[in-house]
Amino acid sequence: MLGLIAVDVDGTLVGTGNVVREDVWAAFAGARARGMRVAVCSGRPAVGNALEYARRLDADGWHVFQNGASIVKVDSGESLSEPFPVEKVQALIEHAHRTDRLLEIYTDTDFAITKPGDFAERHAALLGLPYTPKRPEELRGTVVRVQWVVPIAETAAVLAEADPALEFHPAGSPVMPDAMFISVTKAGVDKGSAIRRVAQKYGLSMDRVMAVGDGSNDLHLLRAVGHPVAMGNAEDVLKAVAETVVAHVDEGGLVQAVNLALTL
Repeated sequence: MLGLIAVDVDGTLVGTGNVVREDVWAAFAGARARGMRVAVCSGRPAVGNALEYARRLDADGWHVFQNGASIVKVDSGESLSEPFPVEKVQALIEHAHRTDRLLEIYTDTDFAITKPGDFAERHAALLGLPYTPKRPEELRGTVVRVQWVVPIAETAAVLAEADPALEFHPAGSPVMPDAMFISVTKAGVDKGSAIRRVAQKYGLSMDRVMAVGDGSNDLHLLRAVGHPVAMGNAEDVLKAVAETVVAHVDEGGLVQAVNLALTL
């Protein structure tokens, strides 16, 4: 049996109804009972629903949030997160105001937004949080990541604003199919770099780690582990690097992945 399974949230753990199947919870409970560690590996922050998923999957374990920018031990709050370049934060906030786009600015456990409105309100609901818009100047703590939330049609324009000091991680959610979430982290920080640090904390080599995902922001994650698994609903670029492709998220694909991890 493998020592660790890393699991994306949207489109992998959570299906189109924004719920986790009961057989998925049961499969992970069985894996934990046998000693396998489980790490959420999500673009979401360590708040609301994502935090509750992490606690239910592995209550005293290390989990990866914010596309690798936030690495948190959920029982103690201990963090391995790296700060986002300070000089870039203000420049991106100013750019958000000029372009009238929604930019979210995150610490490990809190966030602010540049543009209240429909996308911001719906994203708060997706995260399982009350809609209480906070301005960037009100945010306290160390910024670890920012994120653009834009209409699908604006994705290419945002990605064209590449910066060698930063990593862009575009991902969608079945819960908000009209939006693209483009997470921005410090260069070299991604789900792959984060899961290596988690595996190191557990004393595991990467050949004893499985990762399961569905989106292009999971590409670094799948490339980092010994056993990459793509969901049936995954983007083609992910299926191309996967060792195994399981069923669609709504058809129990994640249960198949967990059962496979128990046999390797």
